[in-house]
Amino acid sequence: MEQNQETTDAAAPKKKKIVAPIILSIVVIAGIIYAIRTYSFNRHHETTDDAQIDGNISPVLPRISGYVNDIRFEDNTPVHKGDTLIILDDRDLRIKVLQAQAALDNAKANVDVVKANTGSAEATVMTAKSSIDLANVNVQKTKEDYDRCDALVKQHAATQAQLDAARALRDGALSQLDVAKKQMDATQKQNSAALEQIKVAQSLVAQRQADLDYANLQLSYSYIIAPVDGMVSKKNVQPGQFVQAGQALFSIVDETDIWIVANFKETQMENMMPGQSVDIHIDAFGDLPIQGEVENFSGATGARFALLPPDNATGNFVKVVQRVPVKIKLKVDKDIASKLRPGMSVSVVVNTDEKH
Repeated sequence: MEQNQETTDAAAPKKKKIVAPIILSIVVIAGIIYAIRTYSFNRHHETTDDAQIDGNISPVLPRISGYVNDIRFEDNTPVHKGDTLIILDDRDLRIKVLQAQAALDNAKANVDVVKANTGSAEATVMTAKSSIDLANVNVQKTKEDYDRCDALVKQHAATQAQLDAARALRDGALSQLDVAKKQMDATQKQNSAALEQIKVAQSLVAQRQADLDYANLQLSYSYIIAPVDGMVSKKNVQPGQFVQAGQALFSIVDETDIWIVANFKETQMENMMPGQSVDIHIDAFGDLPIQGEVENFSGATGARFALLPPDNATGNFVKVVQRVPVKIKLKVDKDIASKLRPGMSVSVVVNTDEKH
């Protein structure tokens, strides 16, 4: 018994000496395999977790100032393009529309008056033309009478007094013709002035029509409508509140158009190009595999778009690896897209082995 016990005690250290190298070898082999797989994966893929879902967020701003009469939506609810969401107090705007309409009617009535005056001026022109025609006839007759009388005087068949009388009638007819022509010029100028007054009156009508259109446009701004389909969020308005033109009242998130912006290091951009496939993992849905595609790259690094971009020409320079925003198009159905929200964190893996 003592001999067997001694044999067992001697074999135990030998087994330990054999097991330890085996375990170490397994660990080393596993490490080598992992390193090879990681190296092979990193050669053909670029990854980052500095990425977020992005989308179109439309701030809704009133175009006019006024008091809020009615709010027809609740925060974080879906709306459709064209829905009336807020109604402002429009009483003063309606009065301005009535004033503009009255001014337009007055301008149109003025056009009718001016046209009537133009008709009178045209009649005066016609009368002046008739006077000229009559004066021409009278001039022609008195000239002929003077010529006959002059011939008779030369034949001693008429007296000098008769010739002087014929001359006076001729000169009087010529004077009447000159007066008629001057009257004609005056009436034509009056007619031209009347025609110009019509143009002025018509331009005033156009101006009053523009004023009415503007008043109606301002009135339409009292109804704030949804510019796009989406989800209303960040409501910042209450009934009875006085809002200023350009004040942000709420935002509408367009759920039909979302994408991912991934910020890759500049050292990762060498083999990346549009069209490469992307594996996407959203933190909120870790088990939900989503595919995407590289769409395009930003025109500058993220630091260039910062409020205070760095200026490396001042002070001590410390090199920092910059990041380039990359837009990734999602390939998901509507059910999955409806669950995604701008701002959600994601991780992306780009297959840079694909060449396009």
